[in-house]
Amino acid sequence: MTASSGAYRHFLNLGDAGGDDIAAMINDAIDRKAARIGLPKGAPDADAPLKGRVLALVFEKNSTRTRVSFDIAMRQLGGSVLLLDSASSQLGRGESIADTARVLSRMVDGIMLRTDDHAKIEEMARHATVPVINGLTDMSHPCQIMADLLTVIEHGKSLPGLEVSWFGDGNNVLHSILEAAGLMKFNVRVATPAGYEPDPAFVELARAGGATITLTQDAAAAARGADVIVTDTWISMGQEHVHNKLAAMAPYQVNAALMAQAKPDAVFLHCLPAHVDEEVSEEVFEGPQSVVFDEAENRIHAQKSVLLWSFGLLGS
Repeated sequence: MTASSGAYRHFLNLGDAGGDDIAAMINDAIDRKAARIGLPKGAPDADAPLKGRVLALVFEKNSTRTRVSFDIAMRQLGGSVLLLDSASSQLGRGESIADTARVLSRMVDGIMLRTDDHAKIEEMARHATVPVINGLTDMSHPCQIMADLLTVIEHGKSLPGLEVSWFGDGNNVLHSILEAAGLMKFNVRVATPAGYEPDPAFVELARAGGATITLTQDAAAAARGADVIVTDTWISMGQEHVHNKLAAMAPYQVNAALMAQAKPDAVFLHCLPAHVDEEVSEEVFEGPQSVVFDEAENRIHAQKSVLLWSFGLLGS
């Protein structure tokens, strides 16, 4: 499905695309992934739709999966990347986001930013004249959830009516899951300790889209009958009061007893890196229901379709 306008679009949150275009991106990712079977990882797709395009990868936070997946995604689409981080660019010496956006827009074809404050990526998008893609902020992580949706579908599940259960911190990954729930019509049960609930705005957004969102402190109840079990690391970079938080989170560990409450064919997701035996037991992480490495690989395939959408080559 090819967009008629060809105009660039920012991908800061899932709502920027909407449900129909998310579905189109997932379908495109499935097709492109299948067409690559047997090819070397760095070989371009047959159509090389982004040939000659350069994507700036701007990192203010450390990364493995985001860095590698966007690099390989651009190579497979026929393009290339330019890596920038705070230590090796003027961003680390106080140059404004606005000026960075305007300079980069004259030198590259697109910008991926991984940062802390979501306001930074919004400012980047306001001043850029090329597509800006959210590689992670403290508010949301839409590219990760695109990979998660692709992974769930690959494992035989339909999104409408899906029962997704989240355990642990009400963080940026959960916010994007909630946004996806309202757009793609699935339900989310959120099990968090008191004081660690998600931003109410994302809960209301999902409910407004028709999703059933349940907030609870009862981990077993949240897991009961779930199709998908999801967690994330409890401690993010730079967080304080670690011991207090670990103690509060302990009852929400995803372990064999918790997985037993879910459907027999439920899958386990984790965006990685994992702290095994903290938020997830080794038995579950390494077990047959864990699809975390399919999920990690799918960052490449999902982001290829996000890139095509952002360049106006896919979607409505």
